[in-house]
Amino acid sequence: MKKIAYIELDTHAEIARNFMDLMQDSSEFSVDYYFSEKIAKQINRTGESIFVTKSSEIFNLLKDKDYELVILGTVHRYFDTFLEITEHFNTSVIVHNLNFTKISRFQLLKNIFKNDFKYRLKLLAKEGLLSAPKVFEKASNLLVLDESLIKKNPDLSLKFLPVFYLLKYEKSRKSIITIVIPGAVSQQRRDYLHVLNSLKNFQQKSHYQFVFLGKALGNELSWIKKFEKSKSQNISVKYFTEKVPQQIFDEFMMRADILWCPIRGQTEFFSNTEYYGITKMSGNIGDAIKHGKLAIFPENYPNSHPFIIPENKNIEEEIYTYHKWMEYDFAEHFAKEKVRQSLEKTLTVLL
Repeated sequence: MKKIAYIELDTHAEIARNFMDLMQDSSEFSVDYYFSEKIAKQINRTGESIFVTKSSEIFNLLKDKDYELVILGTVHRYFDTFLEITEHFNTSVIVHNLNFTKISRFQLLKNIFKNDFKYRLKLLAKEGLLSAPKVFEKASNLLVLDESLIKKNPDLSLKFLPVFYLLKYEKSRKSIITIVIPGAVSQQRRDYLHVLNSLKNFQQKSHYQFVFLGKALGNELSWIKKFEKSKSQNISVKYFTEKVPQQIFDEFMMRADILWCPIRGQTEFFSNTEYYGITKMSGNIGDAIKHGKLAIFPENYPNSHPFIIPENKNIEEEIYTYHKWMEYDFAEHFAKEKVRQSLEKTLTVLL
């Protein structure tokens, strides 16, 4: 069997979990997982192939192993460690912010002073921030989790890593239409003011439950509470003031009749502009696939997925119509075994 190491020390535990689920029955690949304590707690699994480690220790753990491929799940810090790994192993990097891979050392230095100064100074002094461009340069492959990003970034040599698959569970129709808005309740990433203002115009076409499926605090929490006091009787809202546990998140996603994803056109990573659907994938794409839900995205989102519905002016009519009549066969494209086979083919190419 071919030996692979998958490393996740920072974020995106859900991607690592998907990879584990897909590869656990593989007869072609043997995978060892190296997680930070934070990631290991989120994944909450044990086994002889799972190692809990720190950035300062990981290279020593790897150097005597004969891995044919090392996959870095996130390169947003620990750049000196990851540079050492890319210099010694056939390394592929999952990229979550494509413009960040092209940022210069000079721009990185300038951006230290734009935001989060103490944290960024730590990255410079202790984690090799200025090595970031070299990590991406020396990596054998740059991977994206949304295939549509490849055509939109012809200047980068990208490969698609399929990790999103459909969970199997029974769907049921209810008298109340449940609309889930997944993700941290932050106006920086999603336009929650737009959502709440739109709900004010809902008529009595049906009964709706809106679930803000992410931690809400500050202004956003105040907006939701204010709306809750003045909303019409046919609308109920559910929100959370603490981080939503994965099990609770999945339960509400299963109940959803449709997703509403009011993501903004652009965001920033390390004070560098990124564009959703062009240089950055929205995690809501993975949410929709995993739970087999149609998803309403902003009208101007550069869409290339048939399960995404462009938002129109009458959002209530759109929700009512699509939740009831439109179906998309997620199983045809994202059945677990089909995605696993595709993933194995990709890994073979990366070797």
